[in-house]
Amino acid sequence: MGRLRKAFNHLTPPQVLAVGFIWAIICGTILLLLPFAATEPVSFIDALFTATSATTVTGLVVLDTGSDFTVFGQTVIMILIKLGGLGLMTFAILIVLALGKKIGLKERMLVQESFNQPTMGGMVRLVKMLLVFAFSMELIATVFLALRWVPEYGWSFGLFTSLFHAISAFNNAGFSLWSDSLSGYVGDPAVNLIITILFITGGIGFTVVYDSIRTKNFRQLSLHSKIMITGTLIVNVAAMFIIFILEYGNPETLGGFLWYEKILASYFQAVTPRTAGFNTIDIGSMESSTITFMLLLMFIGAGSASTGSGIKLTTFLVIVLAVTAYLRGKKEPVIFERTIQDHIVVRALAIVVVSLSAVLVSIFILSLTEDAPYILVVFEAFSAFGTVGLSMGLTHELSGIGKQVIIVLMIIGRLGPVTLAFALAKSKSSNVRYPKGDIFTG
Repeated sequence: MGRLRKAFNHLTPPQVLAVGFIWAIICGTILLLLPFAATEPVSFIDALFTATSATTVTGLVVLDTGSDFTVFGQTVIMILIKLGGLGLMTFAILIVLALGKKIGLKERMLVQESFNQPTMGGMVRLVKMLLVFAFSMELIATVFLALRWVPEYGWSFGLFTSLFHAISAFNNAGFSLWSDSLSGYVGDPAVNLIITILFITGGIGFTVVYDSIRTKNFRQLSLHSKIMITGTLIVNVAAMFIIFILEYGNPETLGGFLWYEKILASYFQAVTPRTAGFNTIDIGSMESSTITFMLLLMFIGAGSASTGSGIKLTTFLVIVLAVTAYLRGKKEPVIFERTIQDHIVVRALAIVVVSLSAVLVSIFILSLTEDAPYILVVFEAFSAFGTVGLSMGLTHELSGIGKQVIIVLMIIGRLGPVTLAFALAKSKSSNVRYPKGDIFTG
């Protein structure tokens, strides 16, 4: 025990986060392999895939969650989603507080790394607020969903289904107890609004929620919160109109719906690709142009310190602002009367390059191992990296190697490629400075 504690103390925060996720996945895999967790024996690779998908809040499934797993197995998946969504360190802090112990420097550093915060100040207060907010949102949503589903399915299944989907939605997991996700409720305003409010709230970022609760005035919000709120509104509204236009005449998606169902379906599919993973229309039947647009949304992902993944919306916006400033001949990108610092732009570039590299390598391997159309392979890879969970039908057909590639990609996507790189790399510092040189580019 002493050796384990000593080894733990020598780990960097990114390494602790990586090890924590791996341990959660291993424990989840063991539980899902138990004979009473599934209706039929589950293979090790399928249990590992399911545990990884749940812990990384992805939602890609090789087995049907509603029919292939028992209530025990579904509960395990639900707990893994909760752990992966809010972060293992959040619950570790909760346990420490419940035992009446003080939060040490090491724990504060881990929370800081987990939520990608610039300082350690107010970390415990942030965790407390996060837990109260998350459980409150899920409880309220469970009640409202139960009002819709208990009359239809009865108390037992209706209440459990409401709780399962509330937790899955808030944590941007995309797991559903129905094989066609929420396609049966494409025209149901209540289900559409409750589910989307949950995963938009969970995906915008806990620091934004915390900032919004403390500061009622938009002008007094932090720069990050302003960018996230504004960016989320613009991207969601624009995506809704684009999908509505592209799919309006498609008889296999929006074409056969009533006008209000087309609006609801367009809205739902506009906000779900940025890591939520639910769907109300068949993804495989969408137009090629829509699929291409959704690849971009999945790659962008949600907000920092949220239940979602991807490169993060703020990263995308920083790149856009930096490129725009360069094309306009300005030295620095500016937004909301604030200058974005050079190291933030460099970090954003690093995230995009490393992320895209991970996705492209995965696509290359999958194109060798999977006998499937190329677009299905590309979509699966982007969905796994963004921990989105949407699929065009390839997940169930993946080979053993293909499942392993997707498992690794889901872990990379959830932890973040740069965080994972820091966890694997050895810290080196040097005081040596070299003369500047010019390189011709473009």
